[in-house]
Amino acid sequence: MPLRSDFLWGGALSANQCEGAWDEGGRGLANADLLSYGRDRLAVIRGDDVPLEPLSDHYYPAQQAIDFYHHYREDIALFGEMGFKALRLSIAWSRIFPNGDDSEPNEQGLAFYEDVFRTCLEQGIEPVVTLNHYDVPMHLVTAYGGWRNRALVGMFERFARTVFARYRNQVRSWLTFNEINIMTSACFMAAGIVFDEGEDRYVSVHNAVHHVLVASACAVRACHEIIPGAQIGCMLNAGIFYPATCNPADVKTAQDENRKHYMFTDVQVRGHYPCYMLTEYERQGFAIPWAEGDEEVLAQNPVDFVGFSYYSTRVAQANTEGQFDSNLLKSAPNPYLKMEPWGRFIDPAGLRITMNDIYDRYEKPLFIVENGLGAPDEPDQNGFVDDGYRIDYLREHIQAMKDAVEIDGVDLLGYTCWGPIDLVSVATGQMRKRYGFIYVDLDDEGHGTRRRSKKRSFEWYRKVIASNGEDLS
Repeated sequence: MPLRSDFLWGGALSANQCEGAWDEGGRGLANADLLSYGRDRLAVIRGDDVPLEPLSDHYYPAQQAIDFYHHYREDIALFGEMGFKALRLSIAWSRIFPNGDDSEPNEQGLAFYEDVFRTCLEQGIEPVVTLNHYDVPMHLVTAYGGWRNRALVGMFERFARTVFARYRNQVRSWLTFNEINIMTSACFMAAGIVFDEGEDRYVSVHNAVHHVLVASACAVRACHEIIPGAQIGCMLNAGIFYPATCNPADVKTAQDENRKHYMFTDVQVRGHYPCYMLTEYERQGFAIPWAEGDEEVLAQNPVDFVGFSYYSTRVAQANTEGQFDSNLLKSAPNPYLKMEPWGRFIDPAGLRITMNDIYDRYEKPLFIVENGLGAPDEPDQNGFVDDGYRIDYLREHIQAMKDAVEIDGVDLLGYTCWGPIDLVSVATGQMRKRYGFIYVDLDDEGHGTRRRSKKRSFEWYRKVIASNGEDLS
């Protein structure tokens, strides 16, 4: 089975990593605006030592980012030149409802995205829109406690219904929550949780998990009501855990690790909590905070497709000695794979394995909505980036993707590589961790012209798209 003729080739962005203009157009303060560059970033991401307003001696990369807010027409024209069929991007909740609980939406924010989507469509690019990409208005953090609070379900559904109604004639493909499974490790970044001293973190996080799952189902229901024929999916940070050895203890540990992540999509696709998670909650003494109607809304509103990011596989072992941080998650070493500069394994075969694992589990269409190589690209004396290493990485991953489709029979809607233009890394806050086909003159401290220029990979990806993946040379 070849790639479908309407395969959605393109790239993926998020509002908080590219837009900037954090205090323009009526936008409110969001949690991403408080993720500083530097050593304390990871603690803040996890919900510890979080400042509730910007500190004067810190640099906050998301506040200005690459200034897509003022450059989107130029950037989208470059994506059109590459032949993009789709552009995945997100809507900042705080641009539409600056505080999250406002009585009326912000028209300036609504008009901004309307023009972004219009610009995409003029270039022949279909917008694929994520409702929530690591984005919580700070008022909902300080006044409500973030997604711990059931009240956010209704506020999020109102936000979703507002944007569905406004963009119903522009956007037909939607995602609910970006990398939903990361919220248990990146609690402030993904769920707006700032932990109190002595708080039962397990209870707080899993209360938030339930609220987000219900909110996701409410958004699916609203999408189908407001935009008949639209497709709305979930989104998983994917990459299976291999067992470190064939020792049954390692195999069981890998199974447990995979279940921790699939639990979210099990609910979003199947419409109910899996038995293994109910058993784990019973073991932990945790009671799911059910409200009237929750079970019905979950059961009646499964997603239409499964979107996922893939950067790397990971390794699980019963003995946790020797584990290291692999982009917000833990992994044991894998001696069979090389690593990229920021500690992730380069494993194109793992993409094929992961695709088969997800498709076998759900038998729903898949959509690779993030994949790419972060590298410290250095322009030559003429300002040109010869990023052959990125071409090699993408070539191998796209071939593995094609094998999963053409040989294994996986149903795949599209491939939007992460960061078609350089942007702020969400994990590190760096600009030096570059993914793009387009170089942006900006350093880790926010210095630079923000001038855009094409890398060698720009023309390579244009050929890939034009040939529907046949020309990977």
